[in-house]
Amino acid sequence: MRKLLPFIILFILAMLLWDAAVDPFHMSVNLDDADFDGPLGALMAAALAGGGLIIGIVVVAVVAVVLAVVFAGVGVVVCGALVLAALLGALALVPVMLPVLIPVALIWYLMMRDRRQRHSTAEAAPL
Repeated sequence: MRKLLPFIILFILAMLLWDAAVDPFHMSVNLDDADFDGPLGALMAAALAGGGLIIGIVVVAVVAVVLAVVFAGVGVVVCGALVLAALLGALALVPVMLPVLIPVALIWYLMMRDRRQRHSTAEAAPL
């Protein structure tokens, strides 16, 4: 197979060169039941393909911008909904957590008062 492969490639290239030599403008475009071939067909095909490519690029760019705006808007709405849900959850838990929060607040107050007294005695002591 390795010895046959160069001959196959050479044969295919010879067929391509023969096709290009016999009919160099074998491009054909069909618009509204009119068949354009030859150099005009090749020119029209290149122009229409390029135009389609430009239209495709513009469409992809517009879709990207629209999706970015939509997803940004959805992200803002989702963040707002999460904040609202957190606030509603906190409001719902306040009556339940009140018996737990009263002792925690008392312990915090006593610790802060003790800390202030230690700092005030440490500052008042002579060095």
